[in-house]
Amino acid sequence: MYKILIVEDDRGIAEAIKEQAKMWDLQAQCVQNFRNVLADFADYDPHLVLLDIALPFFNGYHWCSEIRKVSKVPIIFISSASDNMNIVMAMNLGADDFIAKPFDQGVLMAKIQAMLRRTYDFAAAVPVLEHRGALLNTGDNTLTYEGERIDLTKNEYRILLALMENKGKVVSREKLMERLWETDSFVDENTLTVNVNRLRKKLDAVGLTEFITTKFGVGYIIT
Repeated sequence: MYKILIVEDDRGIAEAIKEQAKMWDLQAQCVQNFRNVLADFADYDPHLVLLDIALPFFNGYHWCSEIRKVSKVPIIFISSASDNMNIVMAMNLGADDFIAKPFDQGVLMAKIQAMLRRTYDFAAAVPVLEHRGALLNTGDNTLTYEGERIDLTKNEYRILLALMENKGKVVSREKLMERLWETDSFVDENTLTVNVNRLRKKLDAVGLTEFITTKFGVGYIIT
């Protein structure tokens, strides 16, 4: 079932869209934390985002730009500010469509269905993992934090992926080495240590201090 993330601060409109989505066999969730829409986006991992322009704290343009840094998920703006300048601004920031309020619910759902068909008939959704504001895109193996892209080697990416997939759980050194053995290079205990230390330095450099915790004699954990 396709998942829709509704970023709309008018509760009446948001809930009405959510109920209509159910009738079209779509799963929908309304954003609750408008201070950090990106965290809700990463947790829910939607196939499409409905995004209003006028929002608390940061406007829809800001969140469109932030989502585009980590994902190619379809974004449809829904707004009463439907003059040409706002439409052009939305499309330039990476939106896929713009629907003016007030809109007919049936027309909105038809547009959503058409967008989903065009997007996912030929491609699968790419999950984004989030922790402490850091976003790991498993589609292009990139890490983004506060708008800054952090370059990762293949080994660093595999280590971080394993840890973020198991947030709150200790991942043993043996399990991490198994992940690294999937590459062409030989991996031993020392190689793992070197790669973890290099990864930590990159995370520290962008402000992600103590992102990875060592559990001595066992492995590593992200909490």
